[in-house]
Amino acid sequence: MVLRNAPPAVRARTPAAAAATAAARVRVGREVAGRGGKGVTVVSGLTLDAEQLEELAARLKRLCGAGGAVKDGRIEIQGEHRDRLVIELCRLGFEAKRAGG
Repeated sequence: MVLRNAPPAVRARTPAAAAATAAARVRVGREVAGRGGKGVTVVSGLTLDAEQLEELAARLKRLCGAGGAVKDGRIEIQGEHRDRLVIELCRLGFEAKRAGG
């Protein structure tokens, strides 16, 4: 399974690794706790190593035109971008769902 616009780390996955990633429950939610009322979009449940998470985070930040970081195995993007991120993650082959209200 080769994805055209995917980062090299995502493209290089074997079919077994791609199947394991697709089976993982990727959740895209929004959090404001501990951030002074500023909301961030949080992508959790990704089964990627640290390097792949950094590459995916950079791609998602560029897509949203926002800052962000990788913390505790989760990707945090500044602002409200849940719908856009779910669409992009599904396009990349992840089984992503919007979490929260």
